[in-house]
Amino acid sequence: MIGVIRVFTTDKEDILHQHGNVITKTYQVPTVNKCIPDQPLGIFNDETEQLAVPKIVQLGQELEQEGCRVLVISCAADPAIHELRKAVSVPVIGAGSAAALTALAIGEPVGVLGITETPPAVVENLLGPLLVGNLRPEGVTNTTDLLTPAGREKAVAAAQQLVNQGAKVIMFACTGFSTIGLADVLRKELHVPILDAVEAEGMFASNVYKQMVPANVN
Repeated sequence: MIGVIRVFTTDKEDILHQHGNVITKTYQVPTVNKCIPDQPLGIFNDETEQLAVPKIVQLGQELEQEGCRVLVISCAADPAIHELRKAVSVPVIGAGSAAALTALAIGEPVGVLGITETPPAVVENLLGPLLVGNLRPEGVTNTTDLLTPAGREKAVAAAQQLVNQGAKVIMFACTGFSTIGLADVLRKELHVPILDAVEAEGMFASNVYKQMVPANVN
């Protein structure tokens, strides 16, 4: 299995399993999804990221002990990725670096859509001069804001604005956009590649998983 670490707290099963379902449906690999405790608003600044680090490490260790062959940190800031890699013996993939590396492979100007005023450091560092814009949808300050109709509408408007600014690729710097299915909406409305961070992490993780695990074996 691929262990999917969600970095916000929810007791809603459909939301908890949404990222793993995307990966399973897209790449035909088994996933198990778990979330860190006591962070209902997720990670949205340095303070909440620091609070999450030990929780992510502990959850990753638990998932490895339960038999997961690959772990994904389903957050575009790649929180605790270095700490978790030191704490487990299985590969660890971060959503932010996976999406940014996919954008690099395309090689066109990238507009980053996220929930912070600046892009995650890992994204900014990897994209370098290809990064032509970063926007946070109006009124969206954390991942739960995206679960409202208004949040979805503002996200679409922000993506269109990035295209108007010269972006030839739109990259999600928040995995919450996957939770609301924004990629499918934008792919119908915009004529540029849309890089969903959950799909990107799944692409890398599934490739590693399939090399490590024989067919028909979890």
